Amino acid sequence: MRVVVAMSGGVDSSVAAALLAEQGHDVIGLSMQLYDQSEGQTSFGSCCSIDDLHDARKVAAALDIPHYIVNFERRFDEQVVSNFVREYAAGRTPLPCVHCNSDLKFATLAERASAFGADAVATGHYARVERDAASGRYRLRRGVDPAKDQSYFLFSLTQAQLAAACFPIGDRPKAAVRAYARERGLPVAEKPDSQEICFIPDHDYRSFVETRIPGGGREGVFVDEQGRVLGRHEGVHRFTVGQWKGLGLASPGSAPMYVLALQPATQQVLVGPKPSLERGTLTASLVNWIAREPAAPLRVRAQIRHRHEAAPATVRALGDARAEVVFDAPQIAITPGQAVVFYADDDVVVGGGWID
Repeated sequence: MRVVVAMSGGVDSSVAAALLAEQGHDVIGLSMQLYDQSEGQTSFGSCCSIDDLHDARKVAAALDIPHYIVNFERRFDEQVVSNFVREYAAGRTPLPCVHCNSDLKFATLAERASAFGADAVATGHYARVERDAASGRYRLRRGVDPAKDQSYFLFSLTQAQLAAACFPIGDRPKAAVRAYARERGLPVAEKPDSQEICFIPDHDYRSFVETRIPGGGREGVFVDEQGRVLGRHEGVHRFTVGQWKGLGLASPGSAPMYVLALQPATQQVLVGPKPSLERGTLTASLVNWIAREPAAPLRVRAQIRHRHEAAPATVRALGDARAEVVFDAPQIAITPGQAVVFYADDDVVVGGGWID
């Protein structure tokens, strides 16, 4: 089988390519150029840099597979970076990795793969895909390594995309992936994992957003739950629900104040004590049901952040790609703009959407 592998230059995608080649598949490596590197630009982080492209090429040479670099600059800016800025300006907390993985990598690489006559698109994600024997439909499951599972970021994959998706390392822990890379002598075997948002290497998303908002954002005020003004701030894009550090509002000896909600129309940041962050329900939009939309309320475990422990809940489809989630117990800091992902049987992704 001919397989296109998305090669980022990291150990995970490199091992994915190596495993497929070892299994006898006809492997083609593709790397994404996401920003202009004609003048040696290094403003992006330890992911997607020119060094990563060089590393991917070295791995491809070591595996003796063809390797191509595809220019995704315009699509990356439109679908990932611009969305990131718009969301923060609208008082929401974006999740760029979902847009990059689903909207960009799978959708666009599937198009490129067909040009190569490839049957599948493989990535180094820690997730699994399988076909249900009874229904013939595809299922997305968590990776076997709970510390590295990335199924949360892939909830928007369609049946067509899952049919062509391949996750060669999803059935093994990270330690085994590193060990395999060492055994094969891959040049990236000891390369550290990327931890930050790739286009904000210094972690200063506030300054990044400000440079792209017309006028640099508007000042506003902090208000408490009674509507009292407690102080001023430099723009709602500088905050996220659940934040308590850096507000400068707590008096010595008093309990810290947390961001409860962001109101971009008035540039107000609503703050209050930690218990006020608890919510028992949420609604989600642009919901993708991986198998089919449930006709009746469904018991699931719902995950509201990547590192959040999925919690027991009931999800109900509302139509028009929307859903309501009712948790068995209140959850802390349900954040608009983040994803909520529904799991059945602990590791099967039922679907997911964007928190309103």
